[in-house]
Amino acid sequence: MNSPIITVSNLNKHFKVRKHHRGRMANLRNFFTRECRLVRAVDGVSFQIAPGELVGYIGPNGAGKSTTLKMLTGLLVPTDGELYVGGRVPWKERQAHVASLGAVFGQRTTLWWDLPVIESLDLLQHIYKIPPVRFRQNLDEFESLLELGPFLDTPVRSLSLGQRMRADICAALLHDPKLLFLDEPTIGLDVVAKERIRQFILHINRERGTTVILTTHDLSDVEKLCERVMIIDHGKLLFDGTLEALRERFNGRRELAVDFAEAYESVEVDGAQVVAWDGKRATYQFERKAITASELIGRLSARYQIHDLEVREPEIEATVRRIYEERLLES
Repeated sequence: MNSPIITVSNLNKHFKVRKHHRGRMANLRNFFTRECRLVRAVDGVSFQIAPGELVGYIGPNGAGKSTTLKMLTGLLVPTDGELYVGGRVPWKERQAHVASLGAVFGQRTTLWWDLPVIESLDLLQHIYKIPPVRFRQNLDEFESLLELGPFLDTPVRSLSLGQRMRADICAALLHDPKLLFLDEPTIGLDVVAKERIRQFILHINRERGTTVILTTHDLSDVEKLCERVMIIDHGKLLFDGTLEALRERFNGRRELAVDFAEAYESVEVDGAQVVAWDGKRATYQFERKAITASELIGRLSARYQIHDLEVREPEIEATVRRIYEERLLES
């Protein structure tokens, strides 16, 4: 079994934030006092990530996602805890560490603002000391997959958000990193641009074995890309497992949509509840722990003529919302 590419053990990052008072004397009091409160941005987080995984790291604003990524990339030093990426301590071996990874932060670009895209990429070739043959191979592949051709000669400042994001992803991968951090890579993009980037992420993960850590507010990214998901809130890791385990633990209900070959006066069946029925089409809800989809389909097939059917999983957005609601009730 491969050793983990990332090992995080009891990781903490705390910030001191000055208190601001309100009221008649607030300005004077704020000026003369140095009262602070402690913010636990990341609070005792532990996990391991194996080479080649594609992991979704999700949570609401202020949950600790970006703070975690900044420690993994070496931009921030933890308050305490252990952190190893590729066998290195990121902030202690910064130069070697940065050379081994790629990172894209949705609202910031690593490209030179006033230069054409191709000139920024040429500069990165020299910074990372990429052999010319390998640089050209990667650039040709990424240009095709990300459709960079129409804007390679365009200054970065003139690109649309979707174009800039594709150029940034290309830049992050030119030096063949084994690990890629993506922070909100589809934020603000239209449907077509999102899908192009999602397909590219899948490609580099499956074809190159690149380990990908993805933070996003768009849960469709997680559903379409990630087999494993980690959920963080108020600095604490609430869940770490597969999407299927997430649904089973926090939302046990599934749906079965059935198109009947003919109309029936009743379409009731043991083990499921009819939640929608319109002529020849019915939707059932059932508890995954009480009955399997195949058992339910078998019961329906024994009683009715079925033209088509579809098993639906609960939307991940509803599942994640339920996790946050349960946390609020516990706190």
